[in-house]
Amino acid sequence: MKTKLLKAVAALAVPVVFSLSGCSASDFTTSPPQKTQDEPKQEQTSTSTEYDVKIDFPEDRYPLTAKHIKDAIADGQDKICTIDRAGADENRKLSLKGVPTKPGYDRDEWPMAMCEEGGQGADIEYIPPSDNRGAGSWVGNQLEQYEDGTKVYIEVQ
Repeated sequence: MKTKLLKAVAALAVPVVFSLSGCSASDFTTSPPQKTQDEPKQEQTSTSTEYDVKIDFPEDRYPLTAKHIKDAIADGQDKICTIDRAGADENRKLSLKGVPTKPGYDRDEWPMAMCEEGGQGADIEYIPPSDNRGAGSWVGNQLEQYEDGTKVYIEVQ
């Protein structure tokens, strides 16, 4: 008898508590779990939402490449790079097709050719070689420890 009474009181109390708190039971059953402060924050883009590793690209060292990355992402390009070294040559050929060379400049690609997301449709910008090649070397050094298939979020800082 006591158990039935407790169950009946609990069944009545729960909706009242939710009602008083401005919540409903469905708020707790359909909402995704909240991240704790210890978990890395993963930014969402229009095409990718998850990544394995995050690197902070140094805008102060490579300002023109950094600007290109920001502009390309703002125009809808992905900020996630899935490492695909084997596909880099083909991606570069596809992304630079029809983009003429320009004396004194490199053709910078975003997403980079070494990214699965690169290739046809990549954003191309003319960048002085010192900025572009320095940036490429820096990124290559940051990513050399990671295997193909690793998803990298590159944030310009």
